Amino acid sequence: MLQKSFTDGSRLTVLHLVQPVEGGVARVVTDLVAAQVRAGLRSVVACPPDGPLAAAARTAGARVCSWPAERSPGPRLAREVLTAGRLVRACAPDVIHAHSSKAGLAGRLAVRGRVPTVFQPHAWSFEALEGRAAGLARAWERFGARWSDRILCVSESERLAGQRAGITAPWSVIHNGIDLGRFRPAREDAAASARASLPLPEAVPPGVPLVVCVGRLCRQKGQDVLLRAWRTAAVGGARLVLVGDGPYGDELRRAAPPGVLFAGASADVRPWIHAADLLVGPSRWEGMALAPLEAMACGTPVLLTDVNGARESLPPGQLSHCLVPPDDPPALAAALTALLGDPALRAGLGVTAQSRARSVFDVTRTAAAVLCLYEELVGMSRPTTRKRTER
Repeated sequence: MLQKSFTDGSRLTVLHLVQPVEGGVARVVTDLVAAQVRAGLRSVVACPPDGPLAAAARTAGARVCSWPAERSPGPRLAREVLTAGRLVRACAPDVIHAHSSKAGLAGRLAVRGRVPTVFQPHAWSFEALEGRAAGLARAWERFGARWSDRILCVSESERLAGQRAGITAPWSVIHNGIDLGRFRPAREDAAASARASLPLPEAVPPGVPLVVCVGRLCRQKGQDVLLRAWRTAAVGGARLVLVGDGPYGDELRRAAPPGVLFAGASADVRPWIHAADLLVGPSRWEGMALAPLEAMACGTPVLLTDVNGARESLPPGQLSHCLVPPDDPPALAAALTALLGDPALRAGLGVTAQSRARSVFDVTRTAAAVLCLYEELVGMSRPTTRKRTER
């Protein structure tokens, strides 16, 4: 159970500054504020008004404020920083929780240690960049760490990546969690029913393996690598479905071989997970992806690339079967061939994955750990960032 308030009975106010507003970041924030509202906290979400997060956070019980911010740094950054500062003054939070690189940039520039600040990268920005841009991103993160009372990573490997980049900060590692009440194994007859009800242009016949990839259609998620692997894997008549949309959608459709279906974005991915024989996460970089955890909790086996969070997600005994190097189509094709050719292996992997997800990745445990972190920071007589800047 979450602790509901400070020891003196006052109500803790948390301002979540968020950009982007879709995908895994939005789901993490929505689950977190829902748990915080249930625990009696005052949760405020400041984010761009377009996109699913604003409505989802409002439904979860948070107060939602408009923060018009672009996804990447640009000429509007100064205005975004000023707007963030005004929101902080109006909200008067006890803690600021900045989610992802853009909100971390604007939020820390706006506050500069005057309010206890948690920065959660949700995957490091410099891992998405190359050359000079990557160097600038690393330099900013090293500099911005002085205005972070805590950098919150969702996996130990994400924390180590930050340390290797030269970021010196007070760290916490709290794994992503999922709603185990929503993501549960399907009944015996439900998988067939889910498959029959999928919104696909053509039916997937019974007995034909169905492979599902859930994620935004973008470079990070690596669907192009999966399509290259699919061309060479010995998958028989298996079908591959990409669930999601994004900037790479048209390019991926042009590159897709026969047997690949595009389902578009889905507000509820559970039918896809229940219908799948295997979920594939071919990402190039992550912090700790949510879709594999959701699939594991439902008893669906997963095949992942060895990016941050993947090894910590999988049961230790599955690494040889279910983990391949990122950006390596031949290795991914070989793993697909092995798993799709062995139904008994997939079934065993699904059982073990379900046990691990349900014992380790409960969102209520995640939310409780985050609340303890907030209370630790607010309980300090003077935040660590202010001590550093006053020297």
